[in-house]
Amino acid sequence: MRKLAKPVVFVLALAPLAGLIFIVLTGRTSANPAEDILLTTGIWALRFLLASLAITPLRRLTGWNVLIQYRRMLGLFAFFYATVHLCSYIAFDRVFAFGEILADIAKRPFITAGMAAFTLLVPLAITSTKGWVRRLGRRWQLLHRLVYVSAAAACLHFVWKVKVVIGEPVYYAGVLVLLLAFRLVWRFRPSGGFRRQPARA
Repeated sequence: MRKLAKPVVFVLALAPLAGLIFIVLTGRTSANPAEDILLTTGIWALRFLLASLAITPLRRLTGWNVLIQYRRMLGLFAFFYATVHLCSYIAFDRVFAFGEILADIAKRPFITAGMAAFTLLVPLAITSTKGWVRRLGRRWQLLHRLVYVSAAAACLHFVWKVKVVIGEPVYYAGVLVLLLAFRLVWRFRPSGGFRRQPARA
């Protein structure tokens, strides 16, 4: 069963993209298909990013060490959907007008935050292989802590994009705050406190 779990998670992670393609091809989008594509891919990039960050807290709280094997996959899917999101913006929103894209980055805060979030994910995706883990050693963990900065920038991007401080954007920001709080509490926990559960599958 464990051997089948990873391929199943991989296929399920592609389901949002498959559903989006089906909706577009069958003409079931709203009056603004480009906006639908941008919003869907952006939300799923953020969801996968937060899911990857949630793996370590879940593993520590439950003792299910098997969860760690999904962290890299979820992180790479976050980068994948973020790439599709960015490419959709370049192709559908700005129609490859790179001058306008640079102007957006400079003048529109939500674009600035989104580009920062994506840029920070690039080195994390590149160094996600076992070879890079060996080459970087302890520096690998320091580098990959940037994922929290990327997630914060992504949450800002979403909040500033929809221009609301209630609802879905705030929920994602709240999840990130909880994950950051857990990391801090775990790091500075009293000696011997928060004992891990016995490892189990």
